[in-house]
Amino acid sequence: MKAAPFEYLRVSTVDEAVGALRPGAVVLAGGQSLVPLLNTRSRRPEVVVDVSRLPLTGIEQNGSSLVLGALTRLRAAETSPVVRRVVPLLAEALTHVGHVSVRNRGTVGGSVAHADPAAELPAVLLALDAVFTARSPGGTRTIDARDFFRGPHRTALAADELLTGIRVPLSPSATGHGIAELSRRPNDLAVTAVFTSLTLDDGVVTDARIAVAGAAPTPIRAHQAESLLRHQVPTADVLAAAAEAAAAATDPIGDVHAPAAYRRDMAAVLTRRALRQAVAE
Repeated sequence: MKAAPFEYLRVSTVDEAVGALRPGAVVLAGGQSLVPLLNTRSRRPEVVVDVSRLPLTGIEQNGSSLVLGALTRLRAAETSPVVRRVVPLLAEALTHVGHVSVRNRGTVGGSVAHADPAAELPAVLLALDAVFTARSPGGTRTIDARDFFRGPHRTALAADELLTGIRVPLSPSATGHGIAELSRRPNDLAVTAVFTSLTLDDGVVTDARIAVAGAAPTPIRAHQAESLLRHQVPTADVLAAAAEAAAAATDPIGDVHAPAAYRRDMAAVLTRRALRQAVAE
């Protein structure tokens, strides 16, 4: 199929971009999510605003945070020594996003704004307490990751807002991470995926992060499971209890890829695997 007719605008400044955004408009960044939707006519926008040439790229450590421009290519973030050094969970998660050809074109901000509940990047940024920066004609605001994802392909961004940057707190020392993902084929969209990090001090968990993708209308943070881990020695029994709590926090749906009960069961299995990886690291 071909896309339905639309007006195309290529903008050269952020102000021009936000001035063009309105109900019925969509943003084109890397195009890896939007273009297939246009071609299948799943999306029929009135206007496509091409922001791909805006100066919103870059990766830098700024104080206690990693700062990413929204148009930073996924592959650039994946291979960045800075990202690998200061937020290794993010770097590792990026290797699971699509195939290399997709990551070469896709952008960090595009993946976040697309808000697919099974996608890796929204879940891992939720686990890491990322903060998103958005620009509108009225100014700039920040949105915490926990408030950003509202439903499948729905975010807190207003119709006239453009995602411009992402700020991620640096991972503490003595932190291990683990990722466990189930997909039909390597680098396909996850059926279910779990992203974890554990910070230990003298063998005791001082901080725990667990986020699950593909098991609810949005990526979820398993807060109860995290609480079960804090101030505990991460024994097999403790990890198993946390895994069950993570599964209990899910709200999956059934579809052609997996029934809801299977996704919930896999959330427990994958959480246990990811936590074991984090402890070992």
